[in-house]
Amino acid sequence: MCGFVAIVTLSPTVDSGLKLGSPSNTTTLDPKTGIYATGSCINPNLGGSVLNGQDDNKEIPGFSKVTAQLQAAVDAINHRGPDESNVWVNENESVGLAHCRLSINDLSPGGSQPMHSDDGLIHAVVNGEIYDHDRIRDICMCEYGYRFAGHSDSELVLALYKIHGVPAMFEHLRGEFSFVLYDSREGSNKIIACRDRFGIKPIVYTVSGQRLLIASETKAFMSMGWQAEWDVDAIVDAGWMVDDRTLFKGVRKILPGHWMEVSGRGILHHRYWDADYKDKAEPEVRSIDEMVTGVRERLIESVKIRLRADVPVGIYLSGGIDSSAIAGIVTELARKQHVKIGDKEATRVTCFSVQFPEATGYNEADIADRTAKWLGVETIKKDVTEATLANSFQDAVFNCEHHHFDLNFVAKFALSELPREHGVKVVITGEGADEHFAGYPYFPSEYLREPDLAMPDSELVKNNHQRQIMQQAAAAEMNAIWRSIGAATYEGTAESNNLLKDTNGNAMPNNLLAWHPTIGLFSSWVRNHYGEQLDCRATLMSSYPADVRDKMREKWHPLHTALYIWNKSQLANVLLSCLGDRTEMAHSVEGRTPFLDHHLAEYVNNLPPSVKLAYAPPQPEQDGGKTNSGKDPIWQEAGFSLRSLTSKWILREAARPYILDELYNRKKHPFLAPTKWPQHGPLHQMFKSIATRESVEKLGFVDPQVVEKAFSTAFGDKAEPRSFRILCEVSAWITLADKFNILPAKP
Repeated sequence: MCGFVAIVTLSPTVDSGLKLGSPSNTTTLDPKTGIYATGSCINPNLGGSVLNGQDDNKEIPGFSKVTAQLQAAVDAINHRGPDESNVWVNENESVGLAHCRLSINDLSPGGSQPMHSDDGLIHAVVNGEIYDHDRIRDICMCEYGYRFAGHSDSELVLALYKIHGVPAMFEHLRGEFSFVLYDSREGSNKIIACRDRFGIKPIVYTVSGQRLLIASETKAFMSMGWQAEWDVDAIVDAGWMVDDRTLFKGVRKILPGHWMEVSGRGILHHRYWDADYKDKAEPEVRSIDEMVTGVRERLIESVKIRLRADVPVGIYLSGGIDSSAIAGIVTELARKQHVKIGDKEATRVTCFSVQFPEATGYNEADIADRTAKWLGVETIKKDVTEATLANSFQDAVFNCEHHHFDLNFVAKFALSELPREHGVKVVITGEGADEHFAGYPYFPSEYLREPDLAMPDSELVKNNHQRQIMQQAAAAEMNAIWRSIGAATYEGTAESNNLLKDTNGNAMPNNLLAWHPTIGLFSSWVRNHYGEQLDCRATLMSSYPADVRDKMREKWHPLHTALYIWNKSQLANVLLSCLGDRTEMAHSVEGRTPFLDHHLAEYVNNLPPSVKLAYAPPQPEQDGGKTNSGKDPIWQEAGFSLRSLTSKWILREAARPYILDELYNRKKHPFLAPTKWPQHGPLHQMFKSIATRESVEKLGFVDPQVVEKAFSTAFGDKAEPRSFRILCEVSAWITLADKFNILPAKP
C-alpha cells in the first residue's frame, strides 16, 4: 500500500495542450487480440535528453531538479505511505518514479520501492495488495527461475510482467492495485500503467508541458509545474462520475480493468477485464443449495486471503449484513481453523464502528453492538457529532478531490482515524456487496422490468400481470424515496433522442443521476451554453463500448444492466473513492474489500436475478408490511412492492451461519449521514464561512443566488434536504479551489 508518482518525457514535437482521447468514448476492438484499445497521437521520448522542468520549480541542493520535484510530489501524498519514501530516476532523466510506503507485507528494506527486476531492467511502483502471493511467488521461482529481492507482494508485478508480459500478466493479479512500470529493455522501452478491475485503487494522469505525469492523487502534480483548472464540462455533464474525466481539466483516470501503454506507438488504453452476466434466456441448471454453497465458499476464501499481513488487521463493522458477515467469518476462521488475523494469533477480532448520536434513524450502533456481543469481538466506536462533521469537512474534501452529495464521506473520514489510533494499519470492509447482490432500493424496479427466464418456475414468471403491476409501483415508490432524501428523478430528453434504447428503457441512468446537480445550480453562461440540450444520460451511454451496449440490449436481464451501470459509475468514481480509498488512506489505513474479489464477483454475476432479489411478500400482521422500517429515511417511503422483494437474498442465505437472525431478516439501510441540522449550529456556521457570495462568484460556474436561496431553507426543523446537498457540493468546490489554487472558470 502506498502512493506513487511517475514522470515521463514526451517528444518535443508534441502539442502539450493536446486533449487526450477518452478511452471510454473511442474504444474499438482489435479482432486479433481481443483487447480494447484507444490511441492518441502523443509520442513519448523515453530516450530523450532531460525532462522539461518548469522555471518556477525550485532547485534543492544535492538533488537534480527532476529528483527534487518527484520528492516534493510524493511528499504531498505522504499520508498514503508515511513509513518511507524513495525516488528513482533513469540515467538521462527521461523517466522518474517516486514512492511513499505504508508497510503491510514484508516490513524489511526488501519491501522498499521503487522496485527493480532481477535483471535490473524493469522498474515499478505499486499501490495496493496482490493476494495469494505466496503461491504465485513459488511458481515464479520454481517454474521460471525468477529471483525475488524480498517478500513483498508488490514485487510480483515485476516478476509476472517479465515472465508473461501484457496483457497475460493480469490473469495472475488478484486484489486491489494500481501501478506504473517502466520497461527499459532494448526493443521494449515503454511505460505500463494499470488499475484493478473495480477501481478500488486510484491512478490519474495528465500532460504538463512536455511531460506525462502519473500519480495516485492529483495533488501530487502541484509541485511539478501543473496548474489546476476546472473541467466545467465534466462537472456539469457528470463526466467526472461516469467516464475517465475528473473535476480538473486535462486530468484523467485510468479506468477500472484497464491498462495504459506509453511507447513509440503513442498512448494506448487497453481493457483487460470487464464484468459480464448470465444470458437472460439461459435456464438455470444449478440447485438453490448449490448456488448458496458456491457463494459461501468463495466469500470465505476471499475473506481468508485478505487476513494475510505482517501488521494487525481490523474490521469496519456497521449494522448491516455485509460487514457483519465478514466479522462472523473472520471469527470462525480464527477460532476453528486457527487462521492468523494479520500478524497475530488472535481469536478476538477488533472492530471499528461509527454512530450519529444526535440523529434518529441514522444510527446503527445498537445492532452493531448486538452483533459484536454475539460474536464475542471487541468494538471501538466513533461518535460522529455535528461538530465532528463541521471540523472534518474540508480535510475530507481535500483528500477525496471531488464533491459529494452527502456528509457520509466525512463520517467515514472521521471513522478512519480510529484504526491508526489503536495501532491497526489494515481494515476489512463491506464495500461491493450491494453492487453485486442488488442491495439498493433502486434495483427492484429493474428486476421487475422483465421476467427472469432463468428460473421459469418462479411465481413472478408465472404471474406476468402481477410482475408488471409491481414494476410500476416499485418505480413510483423509488421516486418518492428520492424526493424524501433530497434527490430527484432525472428529467432530460432521453425518450425523444432515443438515448436509452440500448438499455431497453432501464431506469438506472435516471436513478444514477438523481444525485447529480441540476443545470439550475450553475451560472447563466453555463445554462446558456447547454440550453435545453443537456442530457447527462448521453454522457453515460457514450462511456460504454459497443460490445457492452450490445449485451445490454440483447443478452443481460435489466437487473444486470442496472448493476453494470451503477458499478461503472457510482461504485468506481464515488463510493470507492470518498467512502473507500481516499478517506482511509488519508489516515494511512489500508482498506480491503472481500466482496470485490473478482473470483467471487464473476460467480455472483452468473447467478440468476431471482436469487439476488427474492419475491417474499410481507405478511399482513407484519406492521402493515413495514417491518424493520423504524425511522429509516429510505424505508419510511417504501410501499408494498419494494417490501415484497428481499434484497441480497442469496448472500443472506450464504452468510446465515455467521450473522444474527435479526440481521438475516433486516432490510438494507444505506450508509447516509443526516441532512437536517439546526440553524446556527456548527454545520450552518461552517458552510456560511465557506460559501460566501464572494467565494461562490470566484468559482466562476455557480449561480450565487441559488446558493443564497439554499441557505434560507437548508437548516432548521423544516429544512429541505436538497438545499443542504447543494451547500455540500458548492462548499466542496470552494474548498478545492482554495486548496488547489484554481482560477475562476470562464465562458
